[in-house]
Amino acid sequence: MASHNHEMLEKIKRELYTPVVGDILDQMGYYHQFLPQAVRPLREDMKLAGFAMPVLMIDVYEEQKKPFGFLTEALDELQEDEIYLASGGAMRCAYWGELLTATAKKRKAAGAVINGWHRDTPQVLGQDWPVFSRGCYAQDSSVRTQVTDYRCTIEVGDVRVEPGDLIFGDIDGVLVIPKGCMDEVISRALEKASGEKVVRSAIENGMSATEAFKTFGIL
Repeated sequence: MASHNHEMLEKIKRELYTPVVGDILDQMGYYHQFLPQAVRPLREDMKLAGFAMPVLMIDVYEEQKKPFGFLTEALDELQEDEIYLASGGAMRCAYWGELLTATAKKRKAAGAVINGWHRDTPQVLGQDWPVFSRGCYAQDSSVRTQVTDYRCTIEVGDVRVEPGDLIFGDIDGVLVIPKGCMDEVISRALEKASGEKVVRSAIENGMSATEAFKTFGIL
């Protein structure tokens, strides 16, 4: 099963893009699956696909008895092909950095999605591993935030994220595919992506947009 899932994730990154998957989710009645637009890849060519390991952050305001909360436990719980997806608090500091990237990459996780800031940008980019965030900010987290729970349900913007949901991200955004409809969404998205290639070819060969939509039902 693990091998099958890994092959599926590689196919998603190779053949799909978030707009076409988002279209399918809309057609199926899932209207609020994109994370906030501000969550972006550190480098434009980064793509990620994997299974959500949600992490809940809270604000703190001084040195803690347990610095960083359950951050190290969350990192050590990451499994192959999972995505560390962190959200919560007022985003007063960086939630991700160089050493967290090294740990997650070593555990063969599929990427990190941070609804907040990252830091150590050159050192993170140098590891050639996909990280998405709202941007860079050097302020340390030790006296400002901590992980209060992980592998739990969270909400990011309008999106509810359950452990095991499929996360897919590229330059156009990051979306959450509920695990209960994952196979159908991917199957239909692959079909639509193939159809869009046919439509583009027809338009490039002179077919009008109106005729293309009438003929193929895709635009």
